[in-house]
Amino acid sequence: MTVTTPAAAAPAATAAERGPRAAALRTLLRNKLAVVALAVLAIMLIFAIFAPLIAPYDPNAQDLLLRLKPPAWQSGGSGAHLLGTDQLGRDMLSRVIYGTRISLLVGAGAALLAGVIGTVVGLASGYFGGWLDRVLMRLADVQLAFPAILLALAIVGFLGSGLWYVILVLGFTGWVSYARVVRSEVMSLRSRDFITEARAIGVTDGAIMRRHLLPNVMAPLATIGTLHIAAAIVAEASLSYLGLGVPKETVTWGSMLADGQLYLGTSWWVAVFPGVALMITSLAVNITGDALRDVADPKAYRR
Repeated sequence: MTVTTPAAAAPAATAAERGPRAAALRTLLRNKLAVVALAVLAIMLIFAIFAPLIAPYDPNAQDLLLRLKPPAWQSGGSGAHLLGTDQLGRDMLSRVIYGTRISLLVGAGAALLAGVIGTVVGLASGYFGGWLDRVLMRLADVQLAFPAILLALAIVGFLGSGLWYVILVLGFTGWVSYARVVRSEVMSLRSRDFITEARAIGVTDGAIMRRHLLPNVMAPLATIGTLHIAAAIVAEASLSYLGLGVPKETVTWGSMLADGQLYLGTSWWVAVFPGVALMITSLAVNITGDALRDVADPKAYRR
């Protein structure tokens, strides 16, 4: 008769714990498009963090003698300004790099704020139910009745422009999707045996939601949060394009698009390069969100 010692059982337990993680990693690595998207996001994150070290010039430094210089590969361009200059002689490459900071900060900040609000609302609504559920979900229905971008325009127009105002507005207008998903998951979990047993031994409602329910909704929350980052980046660019985002002296892709729209026929690079940066970043975030959804789906491990 073979006796299994605790020391011998430990490696097996560790391997079992690594199983789902390894399967998730294999699923992610099989998705070549997702790997490329993650690489793009890593580059954008490096640009955002180390912009002062990477950008060749001050993004707001003006030189009217160099205004509307074309990119380096085009006739009349210069290697000193690889992506050309804008209507005020500012270096386009430096401005695109610095614009990454605002886009990622707004996207991540808005998604985090909306995620916190939506998770709290969804947990309370799904776990307690009753009148609280009805009130919270009717509030969500009221907010969904207004287009998010119009609601954001109205609030920003009332509060005024500013980076933190934009983050707050996009966060407070984006919590509904988190709340609905969390509520659905919690309602399916609250009648499970492990929740019933926790109540029976006297575990408080707060502890049940924090220790047992919240970990089980993290996977869909990560997917929604990733997709919301892309939506917030585009929304911030839209607000800045309309002059209702961050102040004009702060470099954003949206304000660069607004400045360049008058020069599309003669100096295309002023609007095209920030537009391409916005498109690539949003696309990379969306692809990453789709990949995370596949990883969170247990059926994906068996493909």
